[in-house]
Amino acid sequence: MPHWTRTPPGGRATRSAGPAAACWSTPCATPPTRCGSCDRRPRHGRRADGADPRPAQHHPHTRTHHPTPEPEHTTRAPAPESEHTTPERECAARVPEPERAARLEAALGDPFDPANPHGHLALVRADDTREAPRATEALLTEHGLSAEFVPHDLGGRLRDLEELARVLRPLFRRDLALGYGFGITSLFAASSVWTAGDTHQRAALADVLLGGGRVAIVHREVAHANAILRREVRAQRPAGGGFLLNGSKDAVMNADRTDTFVVYARTSAGSGSASHSVLLLPGPPASGEVRRLARVEMPGMRGARFHGLRLADVRLPDSALVGSLGEGVTLALRSFQISHCLIPGTVLAGVDSVLRLAVRAATENRPDGRPARRWHKALSGVFADLLACDAMAVTGLRALSLVPQHAHLLAAAVKYTMPDLLREDLEELAAVLGARGYDRGPLYGGFQKLARDLPVAGLGHSGTAVCQAVLVPQLPALARTAWFRTAEPSAALFLPGAPLPPLDHRRLTHSGTDDPLTATLIGAAERLAARTGTEPLHAALAALARALVEELRVLRARCAALPAAGSTVFDPLACALADRYALLLCAAACLGVWEGQADGDGFLADPAWAVLVLSRIGRRLGIAVPETPADAEQAVLAEALGRCRHGRSLDLYDTPLAG
Repeated sequence: MPHWTRTPPGGRATRSAGPAAACWSTPCATPPTRCGSCDRRPRHGRRADGADPRPAQHHPHTRTHHPTPEPEHTTRAPAPESEHTTPERECAARVPEPERAARLEAALGDPFDPANPHGHLALVRADDTREAPRATEALLTEHGLSAEFVPHDLGGRLRDLEELARVLRPLFRRDLALGYGFGITSLFAASSVWTAGDTHQRAALADVLLGGGRVAIVHREVAHANAILRREVRAQRPAGGGFLLNGSKDAVMNADRTDTFVVYARTSAGSGSASHSVLLLPGPPASGEVRRLARVEMPGMRGARFHGLRLADVRLPDSALVGSLGEGVTLALRSFQISHCLIPGTVLAGVDSVLRLAVRAATENRPDGRPARRWHKALSGVFADLLACDAMAVTGLRALSLVPQHAHLLAAAVKYTMPDLLREDLEELAAVLGARGYDRGPLYGGFQKLARDLPVAGLGHSGTAVCQAVLVPQLPALARTAWFRTAEPSAALFLPGAPLPPLDHRRLTHSGTDDPLTATLIGAAERLAARTGTEPLHAALAALARALVEELRVLRARCAALPAAGSTVFDPLACALADRYALLLCAAACLGVWEGQADGDGFLADPAWAVLVLSRIGRRLGIAVPETPADAEQAVLAEALGRCRHGRSLDLYDTPLAG
């Protein structure tokens, strides 16, 4: 395996000297679609009929504050000088795709080519044998994919998580199991070390990954656990110091392919937040035994390798402790924000592929190249959901760099909401595919595989429970102190592809009393309501935003009436309110992204997609929303058909694909 050269200290990226508050500042008044330093504009939106795109509609990018009486008001923080909002940065946001992502997409090739060793047919056959596709793993090794999971200051390529998600999407677009098994779980294991490890621990783990190795994570046991989270390892403090590890796990990914483990071990008999600690096992232990048990066959991600693991009298020195004793739960809450945003932000690429299959099935043998009318709602609706999920995930990924002190609730909401939305979308697409959904060939064979893989990728019910445990206890405090009071965040939070400051794992927190996305929802609704002479789609968007703000008022009253935090985590009413809150955050992210593009002339500047997204969210909430304009559905459908025809991704980035 190639060993990737560590970046010399002189090549280290530097962080902006501005305070964290700069990330909350007012954006540059220059619209993101054109600035004074260049004349660059985004590409023109395509229409399926080949017609010229509609002219750009004026919408002021600079957000004007519209005060309302206390306590229901939103404000924006003052605007210090910040690199995040300069015209040059907004021009840079037009860069279409990271070069590494484009190279990987080209190397993986046409997924529909039956002769392609990395195509759907080869991947489905490997899945049938429950093995990872060797040719594709060799390709990923050649591309040094493991270096993507190592921070830049340790010699790797990881600068920000939005870029990482884009680099990984070509792989996840083809095979979720391979995306997980080859390396993304190594990042999740290493994140606690990047967050709280000492210099030696960080360097040792970086060497493993830069050398092409893997790192496995040994989770603690949680309530509502599945095989991955069931059982745990105990660490005792023997005479003479250090730790003595004993225990087992039913399923650990890549346990048979690495000797490096990050272990969330129980170090206290209590059940509080200080019950566990994180320990780094960097290789074969000096004493004791690490025994790999039989391979566990999962119903999905069948090519990923899960094995049982048993640790017997494994002795580790005091230097194996990551962070402080009893800090394991806190470190999990801090570092797992990365997986909460990155998993949905990559998995949606797989649903992108299924939507492409459904469009192929619906337009096959159709003389006009358009699907039958009965499929219009499903295809346009799923595309709208993909854009909504991407807006939410990308906003979460960007928040971890821009406002890490306020990202924990959004990260949990992303992981809480998106798996269910994507599963609903798969059900809609299954109806469009019909009998083709059972095909095992190169054209449609990937559907059944993704339908099996997606629940495993989301950790099923246990993943939901973990996110509920983050969201629900905060609802009463948010209702009483944050909603309708928090300042809006910077518009930079909602500009997909715009440059970000380097991710600093050490700044991740799991507390905070502000809720910037609900402030965005309120502010966007105010700005839409203030528009004069609006077109029908803008009027529809304003009505939808107003209805969602009213829903937030209702939610505030209901959450404020909940009992104190700590007694409501799995109360059915509190969980239902968390469902509604997460959907409102999704709507806010979509409005933020739309506002960030509204001065442009590309598809994302068109209010049609935002109208369809908010209509679907409103119906999921069960609130009264206006009838979705037919123009909105048809515009979104035309964009989906056009992108499929021209081989472009069905996400916010609209990037070229192989095949």
